[in-house]
Amino acid sequence: MKIIFSGTPDFAVPALQMLLDSEHEVCAVYTQPDRPAGRGRKLTPSPVKVLAQAAGIAVYQPENFKQPEDLEQLQNLEADLMIVVAYGLILPQAVLDAPKQGCINIHGSILPRWRGAAPIHRAVIAGDEETGVTIMQVVKKLDAGDMLHKEYCPIGEHDTSSDLHDKLADMGAVGLAKVLKQIEDGSLVAEPQDEALVTYAEKLKKAESSLDWNQSAVELDRKIRGLNSWPVAQTLFQGKNLRIWRAEIYQADDAPQNLEAGLVYSDGKKMLVGTSDGILSLLEVQLPSAKRVEIKAFLNSHSVDAMRLA
Repeated sequence: MKIIFSGTPDFAVPALQMLLDSEHEVCAVYTQPDRPAGRGRKLTPSPVKVLAQAAGIAVYQPENFKQPEDLEQLQNLEADLMIVVAYGLILPQAVLDAPKQGCINIHGSILPRWRGAAPIHRAVIAGDEETGVTIMQVVKKLDAGDMLHKEYCPIGEHDTSSDLHDKLADMGAVGLAKVLKQIEDGSLVAEPQDEALVTYAEKLKKAESSLDWNQSAVELDRKIRGLNSWPVAQTLFQGKNLRIWRAEIYQADDAPQNLEAGLVYSDGKKMLVGTSDGILSLLEVQLPSAKRVEIKAFLNSHSVDAMRLA
């Protein structure tokens, strides 16, 4: 098939690589315009653009499709199919109608659960036991198209959003290959989504990163894992924001009794924090303008016992 690929971040790269390695023709790649990045704020191409250019594929980067020439350019490609993976633009109906067989999307959840911008993170924060990817038809309504295929992935007790992001990116490529084969042999069966089961994964906000130690250890553990690697959970430590990259629920026999919410216990090797229900052990932290460090290294230079986090 002659395929247009539309995507921007790392999550989309395995799917594009699969297409480049297949018998299908990627006739063009659409990705977000280069954006400032890093301390120097230098214009930086997206991961998808980097891969496409290395493969010699034509790359287009419209801000949107409001300009008639951008839509005409896409239509003139006369593609059989358009594949969309975390592109970052809401596509108008004229774009969806341009390829002969429409547009399909790789979405990082088991639809209809977690439609929206942050499905991986919301699944972890909510304590879901399972996630995955759904290949679906693209329609104008957000993530509401018919489901074409699903790949399932358990969420382990220590999995972060970052861990699952990489797993699901690879699974999306696997699922996409299966769907393309079914399209070609005519065996594809579309399944409508049950609107009664829809949940929405709202976009993450930096304001969500602050931890409330009056929540339970289970809730805080999920939040820390769900916000890794952005915006990263944080707490106030000696007037500074201490980012918490990794933690775990502490249930060892030597756990201190009746540790108040936010109060710290340390023996110089571990840093335990009380919650409304249970104890959290901090494993990897980061102060402003410092590197991420294991908790033992942090405790070598900071006295924390009996301190209260806010």
